[in-house]
Amino acid sequence: MAHKHKNNKSVADKYYEPEDYKRNDQLSSGIAETHEQTSDTLTEGTIDGKIERPNGKAEDIPRKGYNE
Repeated sequence: MAHKHKNNKSVADKYYEPEDYKRNDQLSSGIAETHEQTSDTLTEGTIDGKIERPNGKAEDIPRKGYNE
């Protein structure tokens, strides 16, 4: 049984739009959340333990234990 939905967007056709944060449908809120997570990851950097200073130099984050 084939279903024809001419007015429905498929998930593959949807992309992030700033308005997704204000929409209430599951697809838009999921895309907004994924965008937020991706943005946070890019903003925070990588897991290699480096801090980039304003002068452009990167230095290692000290690896100390909690009690040290």
